[in-house]
Amino acid sequence: MKILVTGTAGFIGYHLAKKLLERGDEVVGVDNINDYYDVNLKYARLAELGIHKNEVKDNKLLGSTTYPKHQFIKVNLDDSETINKLFESEKFDAVCNLAAQAGVRYSLENPHAYIQSNVVGFLNILEACRNYGVKNLCYASSSSVYGLNKSQPFKTSDHTDHPISLYAATKKSNEMMAHTYAHLYNISCTGLRFFTVYGEMGRPDMAPMLFADAIFNDRPIKVFNHGNMSRDFTYIGDIVDGIVKVIDNPAKPSDKFDANNPDSSISNAPYRIYNIGNNSPVQLLDFIKTLEIAIGKEAVQNFMDMQDGDVVSTYADVSDLINDFGYKPDTSLEVGIERFVKWYREFYGVKND
Repeated sequence: MKILVTGTAGFIGYHLAKKLLERGDEVVGVDNINDYYDVNLKYARLAELGIHKNEVKDNKLLGSTTYPKHQFIKVNLDDSETINKLFESEKFDAVCNLAAQAGVRYSLENPHAYIQSNVVGFLNILEACRNYGVKNLCYASSSSVYGLNKSQPFKTSDHTDHPISLYAATKKSNEMMAHTYAHLYNISCTGLRFFTVYGEMGRPDMAPMLFADAIFNDRPIKVFNHGNMSRDFTYIGDIVDGIVKVIDNPAKPSDKFDANNPDSSISNAPYRIYNIGNNSPVQLLDFIKTLEIAIGKEAVQNFMDMQDGDVVSTYADVSDLINDFGYKPDTSLEVGIERFVKWYREFYGVKND
């Protein structure tokens, strides 16, 4: 299968591309390599895929030195002309759109970046799928779409009409845009609501990396809402396994859809929404303790008030994944954190005490 994966310099996109290449798929990767966080980490991910920094040029399709079936192009998704040319020349069997302007809190500071990348960019992907005959699309949504909903665990059938950040609003808009294209053009569209992904090569703006960096460098960590928070931490390997199952099984119209009482996660069009989470929320202070044990060092904790745009807890109902694929993320926090800390030490050259 020939698959376009957008966001391959990013955390999830890198791991997905590697998984697909290792099983023999042909992968074309796309990323704009923006400076939202350290581009050296992004280039390090690309290097693992055989794409080297000194060869990367805007709008230039490069071959991998490691994987014969991998190519990469640096381009913004809002560049519709280049995106269309890529679809026309490469003739993809499937597309997985993971590229996005990430981060809940950054959306309070730079809202326009989210509209350009997450809305305009996603529209260009949808249009390219329509115009060049791609009938299999999956894309990243987010657990943040649940917003003010306090009914847990979060079910895909829950209403998601009360986002509390622009980031969440753009992800909700992606789901609605995808349904429109599934309905009008019979494109199989599957949205994936990811829950607090962590692991090797993780994003530096997320808690695991922020905390590890602070602990290793003897800086205090910020503990928001005075520690009264929980997250459904999900290991990157489990996320990728879930994405692969979705790519291999495009969405189909559901005979359970009732237009008089609509469930927003299914449709009479080829459209589906899934949660991918560990289905086992962890208290923030317990997460910190697990990280301390893996590192072998205690954290200095600064307790702070809640941040704007944040939620107290997340908890994924994954019954849809189980029913449709017989799959449930199951990597324990202890195992995932141990792998993450091992990678962190090696990548950043931190010696064991």
